[in-house]
Amino acid sequence: MKKKILYVEDDNTLAFLTADNLEQEYEVAHYDNGKAAFEAFKQEDFDLCILDVMLPIMDGFELAAAIRERDVEVPIIFLSAKTLKEDRIKGLRLGADDYLVKPYSMEELILKIEVFLQRSQKKSAIKKSTYTIADFVFDTVNYTILRNGETTKLTERESALLQLFIEHKNTVLKREVILTSIWGTDDYFMGRSMDVFISRLRKIFKDDDRIKIENIPRVGFKLVAPE
Repeated sequence: MKKKILYVEDDNTLAFLTADNLEQEYEVAHYDNGKAAFEAFKQEDFDLCILDVMLPIMDGFELAAAIRERDVEVPIIFLSAKTLKEDRIKGLRLGADDYLVKPYSMEELILKIEVFLQRSQKKSAIKKSTYTIADFVFDTVNYTILRNGETTKLTERESALLQLFIEHKNTVLKREVILTSIWGTDDYFMGRSMDVFISRLRKIFKDDDRIKIENIPRVGFKLVAPE
């Protein structure tokens, strides 16, 4: 069965060319505005979302945020003519998996799609697993941290990052290793996104002196926690 892709693009010519290429391998549902796309997302199951940023009615950033409220796992790829660094960072902070700048090559887009679909398949095959660090219980399947009866919800990327830290607890992890493991690439923009997620994790553990995510200058990070 073909994987199903939600594709949102208001440029009809570009949409036709891209969808025509993608439909050789995938089932593609194309919409030309964010509102209609989100209505479809609420009614159907999609394996991956490809979103333009500048969309009518509901723009791509708003659409991505709405999708993430309902589904923290589905991969999201932004395609945009907006080249500013701030736009890329905003997209990644919203939970997007990648941000391609127009004009893009179909070969690169299809490669990205395959990488994220394969990653999703691997994650879905993982059995339920929990980790305990000090007084915190981390559920890797439901992306939650439980402490003293209070639950904190994580994003998929935050959950993957925390799991990597826990599996290498009290060991220095190089920045490039973290970026390649979680983001699939080691570049400046992904590094900025990683720093945001690490700050978020630090806030969750800030009341417990036994747990720290230490910054190792010019090297990486280390999760310090009880054995």
